[in-house]
Amino acid sequence: MVWRGYSAAAAAVAAAVALTVVTGCGSGDGTDVASIVGDFASAIGDQDVEAASGLTTAPEPAAESLGATFAGMGAKTVETTVNKPIEYSDGTASFTMKTTWVWPGQGTFETDTSGTARELSSGWKVQWEPGLVYPDMPAGSRLQKVRTDATPAPTVDSRTGKVFMKMEPVNEIVFDPKAAGRKSDAAITSLAHAIEPIAPLITAPVIRKKVDEAGGRPVTAVVLRDPDMKMLAADPEKITGVTVDHAGKLVMDDRRLSSPLEDGLTNYWTAVRDATAGWQVQLVTPGSKPRRLAHEQGPPAKDIPTTVDQNEQLVLGDSVVDVAQPATMMTFDASTGGILAMAQNDEAARRKVAAGTSYATGSALDPVFGAIDRATRGDSGSADDMLYHFGLGVKFTAPGVSLPRGTAIRPKVSSAQFKPNDYQASMLNMGALGVALARASAGETGAVAPYIIKGATTKVTGGALGQFTPEVARDVLQTMTQVAKTGDASDLTGAPGLRALVGTNGPQGPGWFVGLHNGKVLVIYCEGDKSGTAALQVAQKYFTVSKR
Repeated sequence: MVWRGYSAAAAAVAAAVALTVVTGCGSGDGTDVASIVGDFASAIGDQDVEAASGLTTAPEPAAESLGATFAGMGAKTVETTVNKPIEYSDGTASFTMKTTWVWPGQGTFETDTSGTARELSSGWKVQWEPGLVYPDMPAGSRLQKVRTDATPAPTVDSRTGKVFMKMEPVNEIVFDPKAAGRKSDAAITSLAHAIEPIAPLITAPVIRKKVDEAGGRPVTAVVLRDPDMKMLAADPEKITGVTVDHAGKLVMDDRRLSSPLEDGLTNYWTAVRDATAGWQVQLVTPGSKPRRLAHEQGPPAKDIPTTVDQNEQLVLGDSVVDVAQPATMMTFDASTGGILAMAQNDEAARRKVAAGTSYATGSALDPVFGAIDRATRGDSGSADDMLYHFGLGVKFTAPGVSLPRGTAIRPKVSSAQFKPNDYQASMLNMGALGVALARASAGETGAVAPYIIKGATTKVTGGALGQFTPEVARDVLQTMTQVAKTGDASDLTGAPGLRALVGTNGPQGPGWFVGLHNGKVLVIYCEGDKSGTAALQVAQKYFTVSKR
């Protein structure tokens, strides 16, 4: 048995459309030993369980063993080579076979095995034994390739270097309605009671809804950390249809925090782990610990630095909870565009409000459009370009930030035909606008793209960020100051020096608040009736909580 790292030779094997099988000089008519052994090796190369097992003296156990190994190894291609069998006078023959399992981009695993063939009344057959798969392999065993990850797992760190998210053992409490059968309703009630001390919001109706939406398939009722399991009212595994799966998951280091940013950061973290993952080939025998046969493992991945501010995340979480309708809030560093935090209430989470999804802006951007119209004197092309320079009308793809599903509408504006309810922007767009205006007030004239992973570049499509006209920025900033002093945001307290844009898209919203304050850009998005008032309510709670 030989393991080899991935090489140019292996790449050539992986790229081949068909596998090459070198066999003895058989007649090809299926009646001589060389032909049968060659066909067997060819079937192994094709990972054809039925064909390979049918050429053996024991098709059923051969099919079981080969099927388990093919599934466990998951090789892209398999190459087999056999030597010409040596026949003996007692109607038997011996042969050797080399099998190479290939995983493109990862490596190869080779085995050298020996076997025998017997001439029966029906013709030559390969004498089945597990040792054809791996030398001295016990009956009932299989080969398998498993992923390995270097330890320790990387952490996702905040802007100050503190751990924001880390991998931790978790317990996935899974309910299978089919396993519960007629006791399904009673089991759901019992499960809800068991987890109530730690997960009171996961009620029986909530679990039933999950089951209905899953079409009767198993559902994860809740994911709990190890300490949480000690606080349950009853052991979930004693409930019919409930199992507890143990796994590792990236979770918030501070249990008080939750954020829509978790999904995007987890996806980025997973990609980093995938890039540094290794693998191991094991011999698995029932009742015994898997035996490592070969492995390849790289070094641990580096921790992931982000722009997230943990204290800011906690403040945002407190700011959105009191609003009854969907409310989402993001804050950005006003000089760099780094995302500091993002939070939303349960209603917004159910609506799947996302940072990169475009929503109607209504009257919120009227001061921006008015300033651009005056500067471009009705030239729609120039107006579009100026919008792009401020971060509007473009799409941001920021590593670590989840992308919205579907295609966002790319807005256009014409000073002659523009209607507020025709324009759409994402919270990232609004954040980029706020950062551009804040930078303009500090003497900078170039927009920057929002980002969350330090050192990663945000892709900008649909237009180009660039230098914007200082006069336009001053015009908008002046209006924002008036809005905060005497306009719709004038009732807000505890925010000296605030500059704001406030607006809605009609009575049913959505409503927006974009504020510049204390070196930060605040973006609040609310939906439903009186959403503009709701956005101001979130802003006021933010300014109040920030001072605590």
